[in-house]
Formats: sequence, structure tokens, C-alpha cells
Amino acid sequence: MMGRLSECTPLLSWTGPDTPIPAACRLDWQGTLSSGQQHASEKIVAAVEQSMEMLVWAVCGAGKTELLFKGIERALQLKKRVCIATPRTDVVLELAPRLQQVFPDINVIALYGGSEDKLTYSPLLISTTHQLYRYEKAFDLVILDEMDAFPYSVDKTLQYAVRKARKQNSSMVYLTATPNKSWQRKCQDNKIDYVTIPARFHQHPLPVPQFVWCGNWEKKLHREKLPFTLLTWLKERLITDRQVLLFLPKIAYLQKVMSILSQLDSNIESVYAADPMRVEKVKRMRNKEIKLLITTTILERGVTFPNIDVAVLGAEDAVFTTSALIQIAGRAGRSVKNPFGDVAFFHYGKTKSMVEAKQQITNSNKEAAKKGMLLPGMGGGK
Repeated sequence: MMGRLSECTPLLSWTGPDTPIPAACRLDWQGTLSSGQQHASEKIVAAVEQSMEMLVWAVCGAGKTELLFKGIERALQLKKRVCIATPRTDVVLELAPRLQQVFPDINVIALYGGSEDKLTYSPLLISTTHQLYRYEKAFDLVILDEMDAFPYSVDKTLQYAVRKARKQNSSMVYLTATPNKSWQRKCQDNKIDYVTIPARFHQHPLPVPQFVWCGNWEKKLHREKLPFTLLTWLKERLITDRQVLLFLPKIAYLQKVMSILSQLDSNIESVYAADPMRVEKVKRMRNKEIKLLITTTILERGVTFPNIDVAVLGAEDAVFTTSALIQIAGRAGRSVKNPFGDVAFFHYGKTKSMVEAKQQITNSNKEAAKKGMLLPGMGGGK
């Protein structure tokens, strides 16, 4: 809609009265929160009431969406307009129906590149960070989910767009499982109010990645072969009812790997950011119509599959940063019915990112055990 803009292009913004927020914005949710979620939920409500900024540092699968419900409800009760912003379209598409279900009295709007709701008003929006270029001083509460995700984490204009979308007197809640070092220092130096949740809502420990050396896998791939260790690992899972996510470092490798693995099973697909069937394939994976989904880092976060094991081929590649590997490992064991999952990093040499990712996951498990957030006998992971 905005298209190409230059400095001399006029931009119009609304200066009239705010659209009134409907009185009935009840929260229709019967679930219960874990002790960690409850503490974070109360802090968010306080941030909403006092127009403050805060960070929620919660492990993958901690149940971040559920702990937002009370804060959103409180904001709507106070006639405040709410925006949940995230860098990824996949996350918008997953969050929107969940929030519509628990806030049935209002029309929850999902905004992303292909959305048809760009001119529709709502007191509660779920939007990609790119769509916030359209807004100026519009929101009383902005919840920034996955603040460390690409491209938001490296794009100063997107960060500006999020700031610009906030009203002058507003609340800001940052959500992440993997804050970068500068944000970790902010927390340590008490420069921002924050809360940590080191355990998942189902109180089982996070799956700790296993490192598996697989030799020069790229050389093998050029000869139309895959490492024996990876094939063995995949075969063991394809004969069970478990699904598998296999992460690769480059789009160029997807087709080659898929053609080799399709000999093992016909229910195999690949997906990447610009794949026109991306949304459809993720949906089919959720419906268990796909057994093995080969992907780039596009599915490192924001998607949940209940019965999944995860592998990374070429975990030593620079694209697999510490935060990316933590997020990838966090895809496994998220469901209450299936709280366990195997995570394997197949590599041609360990990297600092791999070691740091494993260490952070282990530390979270130890902290959760120490705080009594794990079920009896669950320990803290090795």
C-alpha cells in the first residue's frame, strides 16, 4: 500500500479521537498457570497499570502466550489498545486464532504481508514488525515477541517502527528465550525490570542436545550421499509415530537432501522462507500428514509440533548462532502429552555457538530444578 516513499512524499496520520474500545473484552480461558508463569503474569499486569517497560526471559515452551492473557485483559479493561508484534509471519498466524479464542468479544486482527485486514480497526492486533511502519502513536501496550529474531534484531528501521507505534505514555513488554549479551547485561545491572522463567509449563526439563560428529557431510552431499550417522538416526524415527524436523544451513541443500531421504519415506517435504506453499506445509505437518520436514532456520521458532524430534545437519555453520540453536532445540518436548524429545546436532567440528547453546539449556534446567519448578525426580539435565 505504501509502496516506494521519498522525503517529499506526504504521509497522512490520524489526529482525530481514538476509536472507542468495547466495554466487553472478557478473557475466556479456563487454564491454570505454573508458578513461574503466574509470577510473570502478575509483573506484566503491573507494567500495564504503571505504563512501564519490562523483559520476560522465558525458556522455549514456557507458555509465553498464556502468561500474556491477564496483562492483555487488564489493558483492554483500562481502554488501552494492544499490539503483539513479532518478526515472523508464522508466529502471527499461530497466535491470532489462539487469542481470538480467549477474547471472543472482540475481533482480533492479524497483520502480515498478505493480510486483508490492513484497514480494519481492532483493540487487539497481532502484527509482524514490518506492518508497524503504518502506525504512529497508536498503541498503549506493545508486546514484542521474539525480540532477538531476524530481521528485527539487526534492522534499526524495524526497531524504530516499533518505538514509533507506541503512544508517549505506554507500556512495553519484551519476550525472548534468548536475549543477547547486551540485554543480559541490562538485566544484571538492573537497567530494566525483568522476570525469568527457567522451566516449561509442564515442569519437565528442556531436551539437551546431543553432539554427533558426522564427518565432511558437504562433500558427501555433493556425491548424493548423507552421513551414515544421520541416516541411522532418521530411520529409527521414521519407523515410529514420531515426526522429525531436520534443519539445514542453506536453501541450496534442501532439494538434494530431500531427494536422498524420499527413498526412506514418501511423507517428506521441505520448506524455506520464500516457499509459496510454506503456510500449507506447516499446516500439514501439524495435521501429521508429513513425517519429516526439512527446513532452513525459518522454523527455528514460532511453530509448535506436539510429537517431534529435531536434528541439525551442519550445526557448525555460522548461520546456526547460539540463539538459533537454543530455539531449534526448543522445538522438541513442548507438549504435555509428549514432554520429551531427542535433539541431535550433526557436525563437522564443534563450535562456540554449539557449546554455549548446550550450556544455556543445561543451566536453565539446573536453575529450574533449584527453584523447584520441575516435577519430582526430573533433575536438572546433564
